Amino acid sequence: MEYVDLDARTGELSGFLDPARYLSSLPSIAGDLPPGARAFATDPDHYDFRSRRCVKDLTVQAVRGAGTEEVEVELRHNCWKHDRDLIVRYTGVSSFLIDSVDGDHVRGTGLGAVMLDEILPHEDGCVHEIACWDGTLTVVCRDLRATWTEAVCSQA
Repeated sequence: MEYVDLDARTGELSGFLDPARYLSSLPSIAGDLPPGARAFATDPDHYDFRSRRCVKDLTVQAVRGAGTEEVEVELRHNCWKHDRDLIVRYTGVSSFLIDSVDGDHVRGTGLGAVMLDEILPHEDGCVHEIACWDGTLTVVCRDLRATWTEAVCSQA
């Protein structure tokens, strides 16, 4: 991550997630993002940890189309926080990388919960990096479209 701090400090305490530097840079880079990426990155709920539409704590459920120009990543809700799942569809994919602790470099289902993500301009459109507790998913694409879909929570 270029701007999002995944190990921020507050006084003597460390290990906090802090998107503040990214959020302060976003107004100056948003105009360079493709339309779908810009809409997703600048959504006020995206980095609001109290919001039901914050990406934090979602889990990669499935990756479809890896190795093609059209990739879809399905992120499953956390019943304690979210009421919707998130599907991100990438078009014009020029690079797709899963770096996971368990070595699953195709499905991405072993990445654990999302810590945070970051979307930056790229010469091919944008780069979307999703940092999870057990790995990272990085996609370079022409654009992306993020859609929240109804989820069914089954808490026992």
